[in-house]
Amino acid sequence: MWYPALRPALFAFDPERAHALALSGLRLAGHLPPSSTRAPPVSLMGLSFPNRVGLAAGFDKNAVAVDGLGALGFGFVEVGTVTPRPQAGQSRPRLFRLPASGALLNRLGFPNDGAEAIAARLRRRRFRGIVGVNIGKNAATPIERAVDDSVSCLRLVHGVADYVAVNVSSPNTAQLRGLQAPARLEPLLTALLAERARLAVARPLPLLLKIAPDLSGAELGELARLVTRLGVDGVIASNTTLGRASLAGGAAGERGGISGAPLRAVALEVVAALRAPRAARGDHWRRRHRLAVRGACHARRRRRPRRALHRARVPGSGAGRTLRTGPCPACRAAVSAPARRPIGHNAS
Repeated sequence: MWYPALRPALFAFDPERAHALALSGLRLAGHLPPSSTRAPPVSLMGLSFPNRVGLAAGFDKNAVAVDGLGALGFGFVEVGTVTPRPQAGQSRPRLFRLPASGALLNRLGFPNDGAEAIAARLRRRRFRGIVGVNIGKNAATPIERAVDDSVSCLRLVHGVADYVAVNVSSPNTAQLRGLQAPARLEPLLTALLAERARLAVARPLPLLLKIAPDLSGAELGELARLVTRLGVDGVIASNTTLGRASLAGGAAGERGGISGAPLRAVALEVVAALRAPRAARGDHWRRRHRLAVRGACHARRRRRPRRALHRARVPGSGAGRTLRTGPCPACRAAVSAPARRPIGHNAS
């Protein structure tokens, strides 16, 4: 409720300076009692999220305001992107407002204090809620050594994170998006999963993959089948976009990734594509269960409203068996997902 009053003052500053001031204020908010929410909790990956609204990586890169962000009532806070060694990121200016488009453009390039320093801060946090750590490679590390950086980062933050997200999709680190190609992604994820198993004390730490919104449908299908086969716990969709359609403002031609309103529809398309059964099952599964894949349901229409009962088939279920009441996953993705997705800030 304070934002409309503070917005003119914040917009009087350079965007990155305004960001730093906001973080300073949030550090002070860490001494306040946490906000309470009435939203139902969500269980996912063995974790219990108090609500669905979380803060994505990019806002608090160095984990300096986790307590303050937690006091605001977020269901989770994700810090980073964190690299093994400290780095300054790209030269300034590197953050631009596009108010006419409701967007930010950034080319920050993973500026952070390094995994060791950030892990030390997280050990001292008072916030007891869920904290994820987003990890990536240093800009100076050749793409061929990206596995080494990622494993090193995982090792350093493993004891202080509730989950780890692997960033292979920032457009602001040279060649990083090339890691989304299956030939490079499989060895990276395999090494991280092996290191996770080695470090595990009780249950394995959830491992997620953060992807770009600019992948083709075929690339998304390949990626979905790969992460399913390897046993990665989830996919974060998505990072910032390189698309410039309908952008307005003098900074629209700057290099970097776009977040904010122009990203919403693109990101939701990626979410819907990944949740569709064909993404992980392939064309054979799609042909057998085409109604569910297309987002339609088997609905009993006699003497009942259309929404009263949905039926869907899954492999091995047998014909004619009612499996779920309420929308099937395909319909739920098409109808409910936009209003239920966690929201956050993307800046890398």
